[in-house]
Amino acid sequence: MMAWSVHDTGPIADHPLHLEERPRPTPGAREVRVRVLACGVCRTDLHLAEGDVPPRRRGVTPGHEIVGVVDQLGPGATRFALGQRIGIPWLRSTCGRCRYCRRGSENLCLSPSFTGWDADGGFAQYATVDERFAYTIPDEFDDVTAAPLLCAGIIGYRALRRAQLPEGGRLGIYGFGASAHLAAQVAMAEGATVHVITRSEAAQRLALELGVASAGDADSIPPEPLDSAILFAPAGQLVPGALAALDRGGTLAIAGIYLTDIPRLNYDAHLFQERTLRSVTANTRNDGVEFMAIAARIGLSVHTTSYPFEQANQALVDLAADRVNGAAVIRASDEPAGS
Repeated sequence: MMAWSVHDTGPIADHPLHLEERPRPTPGAREVRVRVLACGVCRTDLHLAEGDVPPRRRGVTPGHEIVGVVDQLGPGATRFALGQRIGIPWLRSTCGRCRYCRRGSENLCLSPSFTGWDADGGFAQYATVDERFAYTIPDEFDDVTAAPLLCAGIIGYRALRRAQLPEGGRLGIYGFGASAHLAAQVAMAEGATVHVITRSEAAQRLALELGVASAGDADSIPPEPLDSAILFAPAGQLVPGALAALDRGGTLAIAGIYLTDIPRLNYDAHLFQERTLRSVTANTRNDGVEFMAIAARIGLSVHTTSYPFEQANQALVDLAADRVNGAAVIRASDEPAGS
């Protein structure tokens, strides 16, 4: 099979992903192998390729928003049938034994592993997954539109819940890419008023098309105090302004795995009046189950820009340059199925 890999990180303009031929992976105990149909391109893949989030091993294949068809079952795998379409997400495994796993906070597991970071991901023709960590894909979504649900959607959903948005509340969203345009729709479906702040004019237009109340540039101030806010852009310099835009008792959730340094905060201007600053660390499997059900129920509109398999580097270049409106997705290549 063909797979993209990161042997040496570097500026995305230098195309650090390399295409190479590898044997098809063999599923282990309770694992299944999928023939990849589509794989979303997450900003974490960009950070990994450039080294902001260093790869856990040299030569790893990125990609953790994988939609594929089960084509081989490992020993003891019974959850999915051959030919069934499933999704492979970021969270690949947890220990199930530490204090966080035991209390239901498996996203904080002390020894987790992640797809496309610890183990090979979906920028390839085949991938494997522990069946316990895979998702059934709702029939309402085709392969390309389903892919971003598996990280952008699930993490956006967790960030929305971490932001503690009250019923009918006012939500600010900073940055409007793959996660943000999905989280905004969930919030609006639940009765929220949403204000978007993003430097991309195309993203501003998309936000307004989706029905947000306002969409301004990166230096703008929301037109009303916010009950909650989510920072999707990996830009720490936006944190003080987002905190200052919160009403009393408001919460800002930072959704990304990577963030540039936050400038000095002023207690009175940014945190007093019980404003709260929270991070988001991965997700639980239950987050994914809840989000998939909501996405199907509300008819989530997933905006994508798709790329052929051979243009994985270009997808990352466009993502870095904010030329992707919505979510970038790599389509499957044409290798015949088989074991």
